[in-house]
Amino acid sequence: MGFSEKLGHDFQDPELLKRALTHAGANSANSNERLEFLGDRVLALVVAETLYARYPEEDEGSLTRRVHSLVRWEACARVGEEIGLWDHLVLTRSEAAGGRARGPILGSALEAVVAALYLDGGMDVARAFIIRWWGVMFADAATDVRDAKTRLQEWAQARGKDSSAPVYTLKEQAGPDHAPRFVVEASVKGVAPVTGEGGSKRQAEQDAAAKLLFAVEDKT
Repeated sequence: MGFSEKLGHDFQDPELLKRALTHAGANSANSNERLEFLGDRVLALVVAETLYARYPEEDEGSLTRRVHSLVRWEACARVGEEIGLWDHLVLTRSEAAGGRARGPILGSALEAVVAALYLDGGMDVARAFIIRWWGVMFADAATDVRDAKTRLQEWAQARGKDSSAPVYTLKEQAGPDHAPRFVVEASVKGVAPVTGEGGSKRQAEQDAAAKLLFAVEDKT
């Protein structure tokens, strides 16, 4: 099955897809960062409306946790792996080597692809792609709906006597008041620290926790 078949769409504007596949490290002027921003919102809307229809018995809190579980970068990276997205990305040589950055890069690029599908084909095209590739996760009643910080805390506690609580350190705060950008470092004893980014300190902490989880789970 070709890449276009996996996307379910032939692009009228191939440059739009090319931008969605271009990481900022390879071309900061024409990267997928703005598309990633839009794709995150499109994905969240489709996931929310799908869960709303599929789980009529669940309250707002349960649905919110499910949404967070299905739009975080780990879920996006999982879909990215399934459609072979990595082989189509425009990356620097060091990024192409993968490692612990592979998951976050895939997740971000997948969100950008969702935005490109939305802009080129409309909401119906983007929705069809999401329903198709998130189908198993929508149907999985055992989906882990805990946020990344909670899961990292529980992982650290499970280490027993070697345990130490995760520490989050604000490393940078930049941007205007209406569009701030936070960089937070997450660290746990015995594991190399990682940094996360977000539009709020909480989002940056969640991003850093998710990346650290990816790193420690990759070693187990």
